[in-house]
Amino acid sequence: MKRVAVVYGGWSSEREVSVSSGTQMLRAAKAAGYDAVGIDATRDLARQIANVSPDVVLNGLHGPWGEDGCVQGLFEILDIPYSHSGVTASAIAMDKRKSKAIYEQAGLDVAKDVPVTREEAARAHPIKPPYVIKPVNEGSSFGVVFVRENNNGPSQFLLCDDWKYGDNLMAEEYIPGRELTVAVLGDRPLAVTEITTLREFYDFDAKYAAGGSRHVVPADIPEHVTKQALEASLKAHQALGCRGVTRSDFRFDEERDRLVILETNTQPGMTPTSLVPEQAAFTGMTFEELVSWMIEDASCRR
Repeated sequence: MKRVAVVYGGWSSEREVSVSSGTQMLRAAKAAGYDAVGIDATRDLARQIANVSPDVVLNGLHGPWGEDGCVQGLFEILDIPYSHSGVTASAIAMDKRKSKAIYEQAGLDVAKDVPVTREEAARAHPIKPPYVIKPVNEGSSFGVVFVRENNNGPSQFLLCDDWKYGDNLMAEEYIPGRELTVAVLGDRPLAVTEITTLREFYDFDAKYAAGGSRHVVPADIPEHVTKQALEASLKAHQALGCRGVTRSDFRFDEERDRLVILETNTQPGMTPTSLVPEQAAFTGMTFEELVSWMIEDASCRR
């Protein structure tokens, strides 16, 4: 019986989500017949893994350290097969500006942006409103700030004492329209989901709180847009060098018939309200089958 260490938790801003993802995957791995053990990751993760002696690591970490190539490097050093993307793909995908450069080279449409520090963004408009301020290396919409067209000045929220998303930001043009997302499993895009929410945008609470958002799968969009989104998600996955499961997010501007890729998540959520399990189910794959696929797909030097 294959021994699987499900690693989750950690200490990033996405810890809460990771614990939920890890708990769900641990339960599914056990139900699927694996000798599965949960590890709530600390900075002594190498010792924690050594104590378990797994055959495979199922990575359920989200955010910095767990999703940016750092922990993937540890798995490589320990020579333990692991799920999801490898060191380089994880590092590039986590950096929104670097990944957008790759998207452009692959022929995908991206929103214009400029790099900016937190102080600069609070002092003057980096670009003409409306625009979005985003931390370059965060997930789950943490630290995202919208600056509307009628704002008198830049957002002063950026200068709050409890800001914890770093100074490395970008100002990105606001793309109006509909929120779409596509999961890729290996070399197969699964479906297109449209996400709607009554909140200002698809933020942390919209993503993870019960009733925070509505998912429509398959998305009720023109057939050519569905085809374009499926192709773009696979192209992004391959251009970044990703492995295992990813999920790419898009904005579809209906007025301009423009599909813009925003980012690719190399450690997409596996919580009860997450999008990848939902798309997998739409294609006929149970959650246990999805988790088993990720375990069997694990390898080193990804």
